[in-house]
Amino acid sequence: MPPDQGFPPGVPVCSRYAQRLAQARPELFQAALAAIEQPYAAGAMRAYLDAQPAADEAALKRTLRRLRQQVMLRVLLRDLSGRAPLAEVVASMSDLAELSIGYALKHLCVWQEAQHGTPMTNGTRQELIVVGMGKLGGRELNVSSDVDLIFVYPGEGETAGSGARPLSNHEYFTRLGRKLINALADITEDGQVFRVDMRLRPNGDSGALACSFDALENYFIAEGREWERYAWIKARVVATSGDSSVLAASGNSTPAASGGDLAGELAVIARPFVFRKYLDFGAFAAMRSLHVQIRAEVARRDLGGHIKLGPGGIREIEFIAQAFQLIRGGRDPDLQTRPTLEVLTLLQKKGLLPVEAVAELRAAYDFLRRLEHRLQYLDDAQTHELPADCCDQALIAAAMGFDDYAAFMIRLDAHREQVSRHFDGVFAGPVPDAHPCAPLWTGELDAEAAHERLAALGFTDTGAALTRLTGARASPRYLQLPEASRDRFDALVPRVIELAARDGAPEAALARALDLLEAISRRGSYLALLHEYPQALEQVVQLLAASGWAAAYVTRHPLLLDELLDARTLYAAPDWREFAAGLRAQLSRHEGDAERLMDVLREAHHAQVFHLLAQDLAGQLSVEVLADHLSALADLMLVITLELCWAQLRNRHRDAPRFAIAAYGKLGGKELGYASDLDIIFLYDDADVRAPELYSRLAQRINTWLTSATPAGVLFETDLRLRPNGASGLMVSSVDAFREYQEKDAWVWEHQALTRARYCAGDAQVGAAFEAERVAILRRSRDPAALRREVVAMRRQMADAHPNRSDLFDLKHDRGGMIDIEFIVQYLVLAHAHLHPQLTGNLGNIALLKMAGELGLIPLAIAMRVRDGYREYRKLQHAERLNGAQYARVEHGPLAPYIEATLGLWEAVFASGAGSPTGVQC
Repeated sequence: MPPDQGFPPGVPVCSRYAQRLAQARPELFQAALAAIEQPYAAGAMRAYLDAQPAADEAALKRTLRRLRQQVMLRVLLRDLSGRAPLAEVVASMSDLAELSIGYALKHLCVWQEAQHGTPMTNGTRQELIVVGMGKLGGRELNVSSDVDLIFVYPGEGETAGSGARPLSNHEYFTRLGRKLINALADITEDGQVFRVDMRLRPNGDSGALACSFDALENYFIAEGREWERYAWIKARVVATSGDSSVLAASGNSTPAASGGDLAGELAVIARPFVFRKYLDFGAFAAMRSLHVQIRAEVARRDLGGHIKLGPGGIREIEFIAQAFQLIRGGRDPDLQTRPTLEVLTLLQKKGLLPVEAVAELRAAYDFLRRLEHRLQYLDDAQTHELPADCCDQALIAAAMGFDDYAAFMIRLDAHREQVSRHFDGVFAGPVPDAHPCAPLWTGELDAEAAHERLAALGFTDTGAALTRLTGARASPRYLQLPEASRDRFDALVPRVIELAARDGAPEAALARALDLLEAISRRGSYLALLHEYPQALEQVVQLLAASGWAAAYVTRHPLLLDELLDARTLYAAPDWREFAAGLRAQLSRHEGDAERLMDVLREAHHAQVFHLLAQDLAGQLSVEVLADHLSALADLMLVITLELCWAQLRNRHRDAPRFAIAAYGKLGGKELGYASDLDIIFLYDDADVRAPELYSRLAQRINTWLTSATPAGVLFETDLRLRPNGASGLMVSSVDAFREYQEKDAWVWEHQALTRARYCAGDAQVGAAFEAERVAILRRSRDPAALRREVVAMRRQMADAHPNRSDLFDLKHDRGGMIDIEFIVQYLVLAHAHLHPQLTGNLGNIALLKMAGELGLIPLAIAMRVRDGYREYRKLQHAERLNGAQYARVEHGPLAPYIEATLGLWEAVFASGAGSPTGVQC
């Protein structure tokens, strides 16, 4: 047929390959035209293969090549007529590749096994595993692509069951691999199916064609290179010789799902090599170096018009996506997905790339991949070069929907410019410079000049600063660093000196920052993070300077440095529902792995505390709001910990436990601080005979999960002494036992504790029973005089236990301080709640003081002054703790009015009783 006839309307005659095929096999062309409204689905390809007998290798090759001709024609016609989006084109080509590999391998394996026997290891049959790499692995195959393959097999051994000389498994699978390559790549009268590229195997062209699991693992450990990590991101099992057909068209499933146990074993070997357990910011430098090499090769070969490797090309988009995968994929399994567009979408969803950047990269990727296909439709050649011939240029412009080549190039250049801009934004990296503070670190200055330079920067104790710098440079930890880490350390310290000098206490800022650098230096990726992101370094030095507690917290948990990279999330108000959903989703990926689950809980908690800490130091949160957030976070962690521990408990007798956690103290009063422990008790209400033993185990497990030290640290310290009978009592009590204890045996101080108690996790009905008993106890009618004596006696004991021999005022324990106020409120609740039930509400000391004043139980004016004092005490206590103080002690003077008001209120409340303020002085 003439080359300009037969094509459907709207399809430019831009494929010489299609024209030749239409002339050679008009029936094939007509069949493709007749079916143009339908994609060539994997099921239809499989049905065609199943219907073709393959008596020998020649027949097998003919079947595969004729299937490819059918698929190519249908894909080409649908694509150029606007019927097929990019996703359909690459899926059809990927299906063709997978089905072809599976079909060929199935037949070749049968024929070879009949000749040489079955490959065995310790009595177990061995299989050849075909790993698809690159675009085949990502199911993004282009229309005239190579297939990048790697051949592996589980174990060494030899063949059995044949009269022929046994072959080693290595020789057997090497022969089978060669036959598979020939079946796909040999050029016959029908052409070829796919060119096969085996250069990604261990040691490339010089390596064995097939290798065992052990050999592959040893290679990864001893010789695996950074660019191979990049290549293995997309690795996916596409066929095994045991049952190839089940793997065909397996989509973007995980290796374990798509290839059974063998693929799962392979994933266990490859995953630690590709995806590090920690955030691997060193990947930026490694991929930057790889890209520099590619750019140099492009320039050497004058490949500026290469839409894959050239500036702003397909490879740069892939590099952007895969850099983030290498950095974060070990900690975020979502990012272990393979298709490039899916990764870009995830990066936007996770806030790692801006919405606008992802939109531009996706648009460029679609444009460039469609252009790639149109270049290859011309002659069915694997090309990525823009044509130099004006006729071909006109064909490409028309195929891309442009009136002329000039208009097409304007759009292409715009896409490539956007890709290059985003690529440079991600990979630009720190600019190497001679920092003016570098001589202070390298020791190039003599002592006098060093002191003068530090003084000029603003350091007052220049000797201490210089000693700290000298000590860091001479430390064994620094001297033993790998070269790359030491180079980063050397680049960071001068910046740290400069940033510390801006603080009001530069010596402390410098010391804390050096402590952090030394602590994280064993993990080069953390140094790489601060080196790659100067703004993160600036933020962390500011944070360390602002708070000694914050400095110690970040140094203990350097993973938190990653939180500094996105100010939008760092300083955003917490959304606990969204946080809980995300945490549960993350935990679901590690079901059954108790150690990893505990680490995930800790890491999530640390990150949220760090967010609150940053907002606190930025002045965004009052002490009360901060305490509310920290308490809500603790509640949520208790809820999820309870769920996880119950799910792992064996011999459970019900789906959901009739079990609850009640909070006392700071958590109960929603006044939790950063380092507060959790005062909690465990209750259950379940008549099952197994309940006491099961819930005892559950309570013990929950406490273990909260308090155990794992590589990610400790979740919470707990105090369980407020349970019935204290430390000598059972760890968990039934609701009935708790009720009986509270009504018959509890001390007054235990009833005082109930004023700051609440249900916080677990079964809501059990929680309601606890709340009902709490209110009932608080609303008892009590003898005021006897109650005053008990409260004053308890206050005396606490004062004796916390003597203050300094000249400063102890905000918590000294007379007129926080405990006096708390005891006043507790007394008022216990003494008057039988007449004023609103006092039993879990409202906090500040609200209850005001309520008591408004009810006339205490003078309102004094109540409001004490209320203001309590608020100020909490604020000062918080500031002292942030600065790392062991005791919250300050000068008396500024607080004198509050101290006097508190003592006056104590006098008004307790003077008429047997006790008085003079009886509890410390």
